[in-house]
Amino acid sequence: MRLLAWLIFLAHWGGARAEPGKFWHIADLHLDPDYKVSKDPFQVCPSAGSQPVPDAGPWGDYLCDSPWALINSSIYAMKEIEPEPDFILWTGDDTPHVPDEKLGEAAVLEIVERLTKLIREVFPGAFYCEKLPGPSGVGRIVVLNTNLYYTSNALTADMADPGQQFQWLEDVLINASKAGDMVYIVGHVPPGFFEKTQNKAWFREGFNEKYLKVVRKHHGVIAGQFFGHHHTDSFRMLYDDAGAPINAMFITPGVTPWKTTLPGVVNGANNPAIRVLEYDRATLSLKDMVTYFMNLSQANAQGAPRWELEYQLTEAYGVPDASAHSMHTVLDRIAGDQSTLQRYYVYNSVSYSAGVCDEACSTQHVCAMRQVDVDAYTTCLYASGTMPVPQLPLLLMALLGLCTLVL
Repeated sequence: MRLLAWLIFLAHWGGARAEPGKFWHIADLHLDPDYKVSKDPFQVCPSAGSQPVPDAGPWGDYLCDSPWALINSSIYAMKEIEPEPDFILWTGDDTPHVPDEKLGEAAVLEIVERLTKLIREVFPGAFYCEKLPGPSGVGRIVVLNTNLYYTSNALTADMADPGQQFQWLEDVLINASKAGDMVYIVGHVPPGFFEKTQNKAWFREGFNEKYLKVVRKHHGVIAGQFFGHHHTDSFRMLYDDAGAPINAMFITPGVTPWKTTLPGVVNGANNPAIRVLEYDRATLSLKDMVTYFMNLSQANAQGAPRWELEYQLTEAYGVPDASAHSMHTVLDRIAGDQSTLQRYYVYNSVSYSAGVCDEACSTQHVCAMRQVDVDAYTTCLYASGTMPVPQLPLLLMALLGLCTLVL
């Protein structure tokens, strides 16, 4: 069972402030309430499954989901770094990576309650809201349950529009356009493909197509899209029919350091991360993005956590802001310059992996970032030569030969 939290906390929103606003985006806290430092490597954390965890520390381990100490530290670090955000996006997941039968509804609700209480205590006065009460009144946050489209969700597999959410989203975007509002779209599971392996889609293909159709149609009112789920730091681009960039989706890295068990992913852990974004309160246009991280190995070795700046988007990539046009420029530089690619690759794992991103690695990442459509993504991989082109003519010849032999 997975109960995801899509919560928007509004805090300290003042009067008609003209200066840029800031908001936090955190994702994938994945509390493992049974984490403990133990001499027995098989008794450290249920989220490690059957893997031994030989060198666990008080702040966590790369084979495990987050202990309470790590999550508590991350929220208080947010308070110290930016104590008065306009709002906080918290986009799930919250529970540990254990089989559903080992959780149950009561355990899930208890975890969500603990996390919610912590955030409210550190950022008091917060509450949930859909429409941002800024000075111009032109901002909306649209919160989607993208679990409805998840490939692991068998209950919605045969539905055309689960919960009629696509229709609802289109109605909301139409109404926002009529009202002159700009919109942030927020969800947990993103569309498109995971960048650390090939052909790992999160949405079912039909749902992926429908989602992209809606957001492309109404891109003019969408100021940004924010997702989690990957645990990695990446982004996705949307283009119009002429190839011009029209929107960017930001995938925030997780607080949990848990190493993914997805087939094909090599050493897929990450350092814990938190992210603050700067935006224009009047237009919701994104001005910058700053990611902070904890070096988990160092924290355990020193016995104390240290949250530090990992990178600032505009400075790291030499762009003026975090607009779709700027993110297109970032992607072009990643695709065309090895040093920029390597910088991105380090950030992708939150400074965990120091390996070299070779040609195959580059293709996986660039195709995932540039092509969110299923067919376009597949074509991108074929064009790079990392996927074998189907030998249809040879197959037909073989079948014809077999038929001749039988006759």
